[in-house]
Amino acid sequence: MARNSSHTAGLRVQLPLLCLLFQAAIVILFSFFVRYNHETDSSLWHQSNHSIMDNDFYFRYPSFQDVHTMIFIGFGFLMTFLQRYGFSSIGFNFLLSAFSLQWSTLVQGFLHSFHEGKIYIGVESMINADFCTGAVLISFGAVLGKTSPVQLLLMSLLEVTLFGINEFILLNLLGVKDAGGSMTIHTFGAYFGLVLSRVLYRSQLDKSKHREGSVYHSDLFAMIGTIFLWIFWPSFNSAITHTGDGQHRTALNTYYSLGASTLSTFALSALLNREGKLDMVHIQNAALAGGVVVGTSAEMMITPFGALVAGFLAGTISTLGYKFLMPILESKFKVQDTCGVHNLHGMPGVLGALLGALVAALATHQTYGEGLEKIFPLVAKGHRSATSQAVYQLLGLFVTLVLASLGGGIGETR
Repeated sequence: MARNSSHTAGLRVQLPLLCLLFQAAIVILFSFFVRYNHETDSSLWHQSNHSIMDNDFYFRYPSFQDVHTMIFIGFGFLMTFLQRYGFSSIGFNFLLSAFSLQWSTLVQGFLHSFHEGKIYIGVESMINADFCTGAVLISFGAVLGKTSPVQLLLMSLLEVTLFGINEFILLNLLGVKDAGGSMTIHTFGAYFGLVLSRVLYRSQLDKSKHREGSVYHSDLFAMIGTIFLWIFWPSFNSAITHTGDGQHRTALNTYYSLGASTLSTFALSALLNREGKLDMVHIQNAALAGGVVVGTSAEMMITPFGALVAGFLAGTISTLGYKFLMPILESKFKVQDTCGVHNLHGMPGVLGALLGALVAALATHQTYGEGLEKIFPLVAKGHRSATSQAVYQLLGLFVTLVLASLGGGIGETR
């Protein structure tokens, strides 16, 4: 009793102090560095003769709304299948998202849009901040139930910073294409969380395994998160792709990949059960793997057939992961992946990165026409061959795995 009282008293002081400290620091940094961009600033916008409908807001904000819904409702409710951690799933999801979107605006701004000593923000920076927040929430899923809100905020502080560095290396230095974030969001977030879960492993946590069970109503709440994520995932992958054919193609490929992953999930889930019953954990998670697997390649010319095949494979490996690999990770490697992020985000993310490399290797002027310059500008300009682009895609995957693992390893917040 005394230990619990001490812990509660410490949390009562630590959490408010940390929240206020972080918010104060962000306010100060915003006051010095953050400004509206030319499409948001009144004086700058009205200096030009643009039509109102030329403003990027009208092209990007609908996608932002969908992504925002995924972050706060989709990810939050998806993790409520744990009957004892419903509030933690939604409440801490809310806390981490509110902090991460502010901190990532600064980190990404310093790395991507820092001009003449200022960070210029608009609707696209809001989308990118939400993407970064998505990676944090994926990691949160791996350590749910094993961390306090104070530890989670410290995890977010580190992860957002490393996310920005990894994204800058891949997109700016290596010229990797990853519009929907198979590598930068899903793979990074999953393996950061998995390594952190291993670092935080405690043998006594096995005694509380009963808390990770689900009941009828908790599974029902989790399905709310699943459906929101499933519906809006085409917007997630296409939110910052080139408007026109690129954005249209990305949404289309994601749409069909999700459909295929759902069918394969239902099939495998029933097949792997001796009584032919469906496992709700499979349905809640593996059905979404189709959105993850085409994150890198969805804006590429993977063809509708390719999107279906990718989605079917992603749903299959995700379901098999929940059934066979997840118990091995816990018993042999001491990785207690609470929400199975390795199966939904880790393996499909790696598969998506490999698919992106394969499609990049096959890119030709004949296939893309003038659109090649938008998808693979370095290849179109002759600075790289399609094969070289594929190698850089693979290098991007390697860098992501290394930085995520190192980040999770040093992210112990005991």
